Amino acid sequence: MYLKMHLFSRRAYSGLLFSPGSMATCLRSSKSLIEPRLYRNISLSCQRCTVMASWIIDRYGRNDVLRFTNNMMFPVIHFPNEVIIKVHAASLNPIDVNMRNGYGAAALNVKRDPLKLKSTGSEFPLTLGRDVSGVIMECGLNVSYFKPGDEVWAAIPPWKQGTISEFVVASGNEISHKPKCLSHMEAASLPYVGLTAWSAINQIGGLNQDNCSGKRILIFGASGGVGTFAIQLMKAWGGHVTAVCSQDASSLVKKLGADDVIDYKSGDVAEQLKMFPLFDFILDNVGGPTEKWSPDFLKKWSGATYVTLVTPFLLNVDRLGVADGMLQTGVTIGTKAVKHLCKGIHYRWAFFTPSGQSLDEIAKLVDSGKVVHSYYNALKNGHPGSDERVHLAQYPVFRQWSIPGAPEGTGRKGKMIPLYTTFQSQHTTSLVKCLRKETGFARCLAGRYNLALSRPRMEAIPRVDDPHPRTPCHWRP
Repeated sequence: MYLKMHLFSRRAYSGLLFSPGSMATCLRSSKSLIEPRLYRNISLSCQRCTVMASWIIDRYGRNDVLRFTNNMMFPVIHFPNEVIIKVHAASLNPIDVNMRNGYGAAALNVKRDPLKLKSTGSEFPLTLGRDVSGVIMECGLNVSYFKPGDEVWAAIPPWKQGTISEFVVASGNEISHKPKCLSHMEAASLPYVGLTAWSAINQIGGLNQDNCSGKRILIFGASGGVGTFAIQLMKAWGGHVTAVCSQDASSLVKKLGADDVIDYKSGDVAEQLKMFPLFDFILDNVGGPTEKWSPDFLKKWSGATYVTLVTPFLLNVDRLGVADGMLQTGVTIGTKAVKHLCKGIHYRWAFFTPSGQSLDEIAKLVDSGKVVHSYYNALKNGHPGSDERVHLAQYPVFRQWSIPGAPEGTGRKGKMIPLYTTFQSQHTTSLVKCLRKETGFARCLAGRYNLALSRPRMEAIPRVDDPHPRTPCHWRP
């Protein structure tokens, strides 16, 4: 009897602690005693973060579609090979400006939802930004090469949520350990342009450190993000680089290693190129009319390759739909490839390709000093331009963004407020003037350069009314 009472008392005590409602029975009177839960609304685990701060768009358009919110849904790991990254720095590229306008929406939505199970507009709210440098907060079950606390960098594919937020999810195959010689802010300027150039040169062009020595390389748009990285990569592999850019950037590309520089503003580029020997490889970041005559400067029947990053693929899909757009694209690339092959040269298209393995190789080049990040320390007439490369730690720039609700006369009716603040610079006024031009956002962010942004100080940013408020989260990292 004593043993029976002892066991029952243990069960009753356990029920009082762990059940919503606890019931004990008196043995003599058989009377049920209902006791309330003793620790209702008490949790021993820490509060979970369900929302975060982010810059998003709810529709495609111009500057007025951008808004800041504290209620963006916190990213979740859906696959065992994914990680959550705490964003310390991010950067913007021309693709972000184009995506804001709806460029590539049809093709990207097919990638996001291949079976079309979701309704139209399911990609919103959409966060922009492709580059990220930060620290891993959580890893999926199949992630073995990384662990929480590792400093990593990555370029997030455009069909995923972007990096202009506090946290972002990335695949373990898309990330790499950050170069040790770079800060987060410096590292955030390289992944997207670096992988784009790597895809064009190595994966599509077939060049590498073993076969590039002594080859003649021609780069159009050499002063841009992809161009500046391509110059350094080709020089690291022993190539001879001829760069085509404007006069104000000639000093920069020479410091990066270009052997010859052609100013496209000083005269017809085709006429100037006739003074140089033929080339083994051409990287075209400009497109347009350049594509028509530039392949003529390649060596015929020697394996020379022309690679362009300006393709009509996404435009065709947006304009004609997925099926017809892909068909039109296939016909275009097939026709051009055969046409140039008959002339003895290879014609290729290149696209950005996320790859952690390629970032590993880029990180080795950065740590060895063969590749450096480039920043411009002047803004002339509303356009970035400089003849000197500086480190951001020595010469930071105050970045600003445009949001709706400001008075007239500020470009696209956007008030200039700080998005991610590093240190205030003497060129803040010039940057504001640049942003306030009619094409301010596109001219500043989609120009020739990446704009590196520091980790957001969310409490210092003016709040914007959220049309879709959710439960606020008071937790901050």
